[in-house]
Amino acid sequence: MQISQGHEASMVTGQAVTFSLAEGDKIHVLHPQQIVAYRGSGTGRNDRLMNISGMYRKHKLIKSEISGPCQFVTALPPGFSMKSIKLEKESDLLYDFRHLFFYSEGIQMQTKILKVKNMLITRDAIKMKFSGNGVIGILTQGQVCEQELHPTAPLYVDASSVIAYPENAKLELTVYGNHLASQHMNYHWKMTGRGTVLFQAGRENRKLESDINNDEGLFKRILREVLPFGNVLIK
Repeated sequence: MQISQGHEASMVTGQAVTFSLAEGDKIHVLHPQQIVAYRGSGTGRNDRLMNISGMYRKHKLIKSEISGPCQFVTALPPGFSMKSIKLEKESDLLYDFRHLFFYSEGIQMQTKILKVKNMLITRDAIKMKFSGNGVIGILTQGQVCEQELHPTAPLYVDASSVIAYPENAKLELTVYGNHLASQHMNYHWKMTGRGTVLFQAGRENRKLESDINNDEGLFKRILREVLPFGNVLIK
């Protein structure tokens, strides 16, 4: 299987991804409505109902099973891109199922239940652990970054930007910095352990654009930034 990605995704044009499957290749596409062109036998695509957990996690009813030989093109919406990740047997990364775009035949999934405190704050109950030999495709907003974890020196990552982290990692939801900084940031994962964490760098793009294009008065902006919960109380 070969995957060819067009120009980098942008907030204006999005991105096209071309899949070329050889004889014997088979992948499962969880967003089949994004397939905009297909070349191959009509019998090479079989749409099926997802299982109940898949319907709940993806808010989708249908997935497509596509077998080679064939070629097809998927279109991603503006601001999104896709990163393909080749898995090995020793992989121990946990992913948010909502980011999953496709997976190849031979990939197994296992659910991991989060702690109750983390469920309440992140509004997420489970993570998915993928194993086996194959490829998965992850949808991201902006560039994908990768950082090594350290057993004792913590890495702080915006909780809404995390894509995957090692199963062995120790996680704590927190904020950091002084009092003013901690009031004006999202919850972060404080991470220690071994392995790498993947996170998306474009999650806050729209907020930055709004801040740059915002022409409200200086006094009002100061009040919103300085007062506790100013962003909520002052519109």
